[in-house]
Amino acid sequence: MVYPHVTYLGPAYADVPEAGNEPMTRELDSRTSDGIDVRLLWHPDDARISVAVHDTKTGDAFELPVPDGSRALDVFHHPYAYAAERCAGATEPLPEPVASNSREDR
Repeated sequence: MVYPHVTYLGPAYADVPEAGNEPMTRELDSRTSDGIDVRLLWHPDDARISVAVHDTKTGDAFELPVPDGSRALDVFHHPYAYAAERCAGATEPLPEPVASNSREDR
C-alpha cells in the first residue's frame, strides 16, 4: 500500500553514523549555572564517559574522565570537587610546616 500524503524526509535517526565512519561523542545531559556549562558525554568508540566543564566568564575549560565504577551523575553534578580530588592526587605532597617554639618567633 502506498501512502501518497507521506513524504520521505530521510532516516529517522540522522545522527547515527554511516558504516565506516567514526562514532560520534554523544551528549547525555547538560546544565548551565552562573555561566558554567557542564556536559555529560559518552564516547561510544571506547565506551568512555566524561564530564566537560566550560566557564564562560573566564574562558577556562576542562574535561574529566569518569573512571569505571564511579558514579557519572555525581561527577556531572560536582565536577569541581572531582577535579580538585584528581589534582590533589597528582601533585607532590606539601612540605611539613616547621614548628617553632623559640622565644624569638613570638
